[in-house]
Amino acid sequence: MPEDGRPPSADRAAFLGVSASLTGRRWQGPTLEAERRAEALVQATALPDPLARVLARMGVAPEAAESYLAPTLRDLLPDPARLADCSRAAALLNEAAAARARIAVFADYDVDGACSAALLSDWLGARGLRPTLYVPDRIDEGFGPNAPAMAALAADHDLIVCVDCGTVSHEAIAAADSARVIVLDHHMGEEALPPADAVVNPNRPDEPGELGHLCAAAVVFLTLVEANRQARAGGGPAPDLMGATDLVALATVADVAPLTGVNRAFVATGLRVMARRARPGLRALADAAGLAEPPRAHHLGYLLGPRINAGGRIGRADLGARLLSTRDEGEAAHLAAELDRLNRERREIQESVVEEALAQAEARGSGGPLAWAAGEGWHPGIVGIVAARLKEATGRPAVVIGLDPARGTGTGSARSVAGIDLGAAVHRLAAEGWLVKGGGHRMAAGLTVEADRLDGAMERLGALLARQGAGADGPRALSLEGLLMPGAATVELVEMLERAGPYGAAAPSPRFALASMQVIHVREVGSGHLKLTVGDGAGARLDCIAFGAMDGPLGAALMRHDGARFHLAGALELNVWNGRTRAQLRLEDAAPAG
Repeated sequence: MPEDGRPPSADRAAFLGVSASLTGRRWQGPTLEAERRAEALVQATALPDPLARVLARMGVAPEAAESYLAPTLRDLLPDPARLADCSRAAALLNEAAAARARIAVFADYDVDGACSAALLSDWLGARGLRPTLYVPDRIDEGFGPNAPAMAALAADHDLIVCVDCGTVSHEAIAAADSARVIVLDHHMGEEALPPADAVVNPNRPDEPGELGHLCAAAVVFLTLVEANRQARAGGGPAPDLMGATDLVALATVADVAPLTGVNRAFVATGLRVMARRARPGLRALADAAGLAEPPRAHHLGYLLGPRINAGGRIGRADLGARLLSTRDEGEAAHLAAELDRLNRERREIQESVVEEALAQAEARGSGGPLAWAAGEGWHPGIVGIVAARLKEATGRPAVVIGLDPARGTGTGSARSVAGIDLGAAVHRLAAEGWLVKGGGHRMAAGLTVEADRLDGAMERLGALLARQGAGADGPRALSLEGLLMPGAATVELVEMLERAGPYGAAAPSPRFALASMQVIHVREVGSGHLKLTVGDGAGARLDCIAFGAMDGPLGAALMRHDGARFHLAGALELNVWNGRTRAQLRLEDAAPAG
């Protein structure tokens, strides 16, 4: 499957004749039908051809183009009451707030969990309550509620709200029998629900699944929308929620939720809120990350998200949630600096594991439906990132496991490719007894396995994924919207293309090809990146940035170009530097022009 989720087509000619690029990919242009749809959009709407091509790929009809380019929550937000138990959970929250109950929030340690906890804490804070925050330690406690922690929280609280976790935590929730428990989650559920007072989860087995693309923060947001609706009906307070869409946007992108439907509106709205820099924690984190421009979806996934995750990976698990919920400027600056430091430390730990994991996967062969690696002492906090790198390098679902010889078990994370439901496969693997535990959603999962069953478990997982088509597509394809002349790559065009976003999972950034380009200037910058200026030979030039190019054949070929011409492929973006804004190409691939 191509990186963007569009199926490769062996019967179509390779775009620009590139059947094997410098990175080993086959370039794939739009179908004839997509070309026709784009032409119809141009004629009906007068939109520029590159933008029309993106809309055509997304399946947007001419009459829907205007609304698609301006997604709003007012138009796309579903009725929260459609979710089972949502009205019940909202009523319990209002009841607890009115009674000044003692409330605890039990959150997962990733970005989605941190955003969910901060969202709920903001709403409760506006109602005059200060909940207790509990985030389990990744190594000592693992994912989700555990019986000792839940029993201890229940002894001192009237209500426990589990966010981004809890759907399969039967024993742990049963241990909290002296308190009420609400679960607000999105992970795959089992046939039997845990003994909570309310379980709001679009992926629980009795849900139709039409809202299964929501992250946990979005589930929390919908529950609070319903709580506000109930409160207004009773004449009570209803705290503002639009200012909290920055948290939903961050969680949606960082949790790799598909950017379709209401998720587009969440991210588009949240980015506008984030640009106002009103939340002290996000403002401090953006400054620590060197983000000096209005945030885009890319920044949430690659700059802010990893720093929030760093606390749960190798530091204190609650740092991210505390940062996002604090209103104290000094505390925000301190927490942001600590998370930035932990993120640098995380990268250092990660790189050695990435190298070894790639070597293991290569030794197992490039065929098959699954890439996996395991090693003693691999930090549980970084195996998810390494799995993502392994997935990107192989184009297959990937699992990376850190083995603990003392316990005789391995703890791992898995990442999927478009079109393959990894969470369902891991869930079945656990149900069949291959795993100590496991669960997740379509694109990501976590698991614990006994070391002596590791090989068998991975073989069985590979078989389950093969049934879904994993590993059956041959060489990866790079899907392109079409050809672009360098002179057409303007700031105005990039801004128009941004209107068709935000881009991310299930809605990849539009990629264009530039044909037969000369390399005018090229130099290495940072750690293995390339900066280039290319031209068409007729005076038009375009700046390019190729991240990590020196780690593979792309960098070597471009550095030693010797005047040769190349076809280039990548996504357009804005480069803001010293107060100037220019269009540039984020170069992803190249091929000799012949």
